[in-house]
Formats: sequence, structure tokens, C-alpha cells
Amino acid sequence: MNNKPAQSFKDLIVWQKSHQFVLDVYRMSENFPKTEIYGLTSQLRRAAVSIAANIAEGFRKRTDKDKARFYNISQGSLEECHYYLILCQDLNYAETGVLISNLMEVSKMLRAYRKKILNS
Repeated sequence: MNNKPAQSFKDLIVWQKSHQFVLDVYRMSENFPKTEIYGLTSQLRRAAVSIAANIAEGFRKRTDKDKARFYNISQGSLEECHYYLILCQDLNYAETGVLISNLMEVSKMLRAYRKKILNS
């Protein structure tokens, strides 16, 4: 196992998985009704991007407290996405079980990463 410190946010597995989640959300939401383009499609995509973007932004923050704050914002966006995926399922726009499972994996990793930073 490689214990070399991450040189870039792209080296973080939690970012890699959150980025893959964003790509999956974009693919899934392509088939949403056109009436949702400024509604659910836009909201879901924005929240998904925010997860990965805040991990990236937090990576270069100088203090652990600042890093943790960005990872907390990311966690909030993650919970927002969780709701949107439930809504997509309930509206019969898409089957979201796999995406929710992937999102929960990112959530677990993000919580562990944030806790490690705060306890360092």
C-alpha cells in the first residue's frame, strides 16, 4: 500500500470516487424530462459537482480547521444529492439505487478523512 502523501486533490480516493459520482449523475440526468432542465436536473448536477469541488478546494487550505470546513460543506452537498436521488426515484425519472450506494461510500470516506484531519 502506498503511504506517500497526496500531492494533489486528484490523488485522494475520496475525490476520485466523488468525481466518478458527478460523471454518473450527468449521464443519468441526461434522460430527465426537458421540463426539469432548470429544476431537478440543474439542482442535482450543481450539488454533485459541489461535493468534488469542495474536496478539491479544501485540499490546499493551510489549516486543518479550514480543510475540515470545506469537507463539511462537501458533506452537506452530499446529503442534498441523497435527497435529490430519492426524489428522482420517486418521480420514476431513474433507478438510483446504485448511485445512492456509491454516494454513501463517498460519505463514509469523507467523514473518515475529515475526522483524521481534525485529530491530526
